Amino acid sequence: MKLIVLESPIVTLTQVVYWRWLCSWMSVPTVQPSIEASVRKAWDAFGRIDALINNAGITGTRQSSLDTSQENWDHTFKTNVRGSWLVSKYVCVNMRAFGQGGSIINISSTAALNRTHHLGLVAYISSKAAVDTMTKVMAMELGKHKIRVNSIAPGLFESEITKELMQKKWIKNVAFKTMPMKEFGKIDPTMTTLVRFLIRESSGYITGNIFAADAGYSLPGVPLYSSL
Repeated sequence: MKLIVLESPIVTLTQVVYWRWLCSWMSVPTVQPSIEASVRKAWDAFGRIDALINNAGITGTRQSSLDTSQENWDHTFKTNVRGSWLVSKYVCVNMRAFGQGGSIINISSTAALNRTHHLGLVAYISSKAAVDTMTKVMAMELGKHKIRVNSIAPGLFESEITKELMQKKWIKNVAFKTMPMKEFGKIDPTMTTLVRFLIRESSGYITGNIFAADAGYSLPGVPLYSSL
């Protein structure tokens, strides 16, 4: 099986072995010709692509909707939405042309779910909601080609990137107290297990879904203010 992971805005291709699959990390810019060429390069190198994980994403600048600049809005959407759509487009064009199915997995966020409100991140939240809607539309359109499209919406996960975030008072005073399972997530095994499931044929009857991996974090619907 061949797996492509979209990661960051620089073009590179690195082969690694990951859970018995040949995996290619594709870091590509959000410019259409470069993305099309990068996908073609991966396809030619491996002969096919079975799964795509759109994992590129930024939060942008934390500001109110009235203070957010157009530059911040455009940059956030360019990375979170346009990049994911373009890579998905060209991977799926090849899947259709070669008559094979596949799995597209978009990494979204619980911030986009109806009962979760993170004030001060209007561009980020809007972009992740757009990713979820894109997931559903593409699932509807591509099902006839045996291409499945799903989203994973992570909650609060412990990582090097979120280490500083986890020390915020509002995380401890509000978020943690309202989480039904009272624990933060770990990338492995929570995210890795879910991703592997959505890649495998055992999930062949599943498409158009948004999987919240958040310990119930999005259930209470409490607005989260970064100033708390």
